[in-house]
Amino acid sequence: MSAAATAVWGRAEQQDFRARVRGALLGGAIGDALGAGVSALTLEEIRAGHGPEGIADLVPAHGRRGAVTAVTQLTLFTVDGLIRAQVRRDTGAWHPPTDVHRAYLRWAATQRDWGPDERRKDNGWLAREEWLYTRRNAPRACLVGLGDETMGTLEAPKNPTACDAGALVRSAPFGLLVGWEPQLVCQLAVECAAQTHGHPTAYLSAAAFAVIVHGLARGETLDGSVQRALALLAARPGHQPVTDALQLALGTVRQGIPGPARIASIGAGDNAEDALAIAVYCALVGEDIRHGLRLAVNHDGPSEATGSVTGALLGALHGETALPPAWLSELEGRPTVIELADDFAMEMTQGPALHGPTVASPGWLARYPRS
Repeated sequence: MSAAATAVWGRAEQQDFRARVRGALLGGAIGDALGAGVSALTLEEIRAGHGPEGIADLVPAHGRRGAVTAVTQLTLFTVDGLIRAQVRRDTGAWHPPTDVHRAYLRWAATQRDWGPDERRKDNGWLAREEWLYTRRNAPRACLVGLGDETMGTLEAPKNPTACDAGALVRSAPFGLLVGWEPQLVCQLAVECAAQTHGHPTAYLSAAAFAVIVHGLARGETLDGSVQRALALLAARPGHQPVTDALQLALGTVRQGIPGPARIASIGAGDNAEDALAIAVYCALVGEDIRHGLRLAVNHDGPSEATGSVTGALLGALHGETALPPAWLSELEGRPTVIELADDFAMEMTQGPALHGPTVASPGWLARYPRS
């Protein structure tokens, strides 16, 4: 839970929370996989290859159907970093941005190395998953920002002109910290985004996304969660482009039948605020998760980014059982995503039973080392 307090969770609350955590992470991965096969294509090219309605199912990417990209890889390492931050509280070291940064450095190592380095004792279990050691269109700003061990901060951010969606797409896990107050979730997402993306629209888009997921994970409506994000953004310098994009998305909902033309009126998705706005729009107008995701990937922009953000929103809103089973069955790394989601839910609801001043589960500390 938060740094301030730990709540007592009932069994039903734990089950609902785990379903939403699984939904957000699996939904984001499905959206990533659905968009991966058409991410470099224009809408015209997508229609030429897949028919006038565009892509309606998983298509091969990176040698297989259901393959994910660096979007999902980075999201998983965000979760890993947040769990490690909770575990390290026992040592008196409480600075989640540092632990998330260390997790991102472990991801960066997967982009350089051929496979896990068994000599590193601080890797934990996620960095030993061999399937993650693949290079899948990582944003340049992420590679550059994590190219050395210096952590970017708001005062000295990495890549101050980077405004793409590279930080946005990995930020859903911050919203799953349901024991935190929304303003703390917002601040953490901002600080972690600035580690690779120093432009205000990039880190404020990431923060808005995290706050929206936070509301959904607490059982609130999507519209209400967006309104809370807008209220928090209003106090942040440089918020106007993100605020305008979200308000445009809300306004577009009322303009008629959803489709590619409506999405194009919101933006191309190349910038973080446009990608977030497109995802919010698709999540609001989608008849179900499948329809919302199809809307999110059939456009000119980076389909894996808009697909992933839309999937995370809808997954957090509806839970894992609403996700399309056929797409889940082919998702690359599904066992890893589920295992990490369940570990996150267990840490957040039952952490004191796993580690603390008088309790230390050797298995848990081997998975998530304090070092």
